[in-house]
Amino acid sequence: MPRQAREIPLTGYLHIISRGNNKRKIFRYERDKKQYYLNLKKLNQQDKVNICHYCLMSNHIHLLVEIRQGSNLSRFMKRINLKYVYYYQRKYTYCGHLWQGRFQSKIINDELYLIQCGKYIELNPVRAGSVASPEDYPFSSYRYYGFGRKDSLITPNPLYRDLSARQDKRQRLYRNLVLEEENE
Repeated sequence: MPRQAREIPLTGYLHIISRGNNKRKIFRYERDKKQYYLNLKKLNQQDKVNICHYCLMSNHIHLLVEIRQGSNLSRFMKRINLKYVYYYQRKYTYCGHLWQGRFQSKIINDELYLIQCGKYIELNPVRAGSVASPEDYPFSSYRYYGFGRKDSLITPNPLYRDLSARQDKRQRLYRNLVLEEENE
């Protein structure tokens, strides 16, 4: 039976998840996450995919992406994951499947879920017990939103700018939103 075609709108936001095969680690060391991050930076502009939030966990990745006219999300995900497979195979003399099937995608249709999804992605390392606070995790977009750390990969979530006209206040409000979620 052929697999069902993926529904991807012409424009909009999607939550993307890609898991390691059998939930195995796909990032053994920090340098592996750095390599994936560099690949993201290199390929997202080519396929016109904006990355608003991200988190690279040891056995999966989360992306909140914006696609616009001319975007090619499927090609982007295929290229980014395949490029990483080649890197991983060379680095660790690995043979076989690294990723667990195709990437998962969920269309984000309302503004409330757009900000909630970003928070969910950035709290992933806290929920997994990897860190005590999202600011302690270097491979997510939290430091960009919560503290203004430069990250050329990120296209800001449009709702982030609506929090406040002042950057310092916007960052503080964002941290409060995330910490409120963390404490629930």
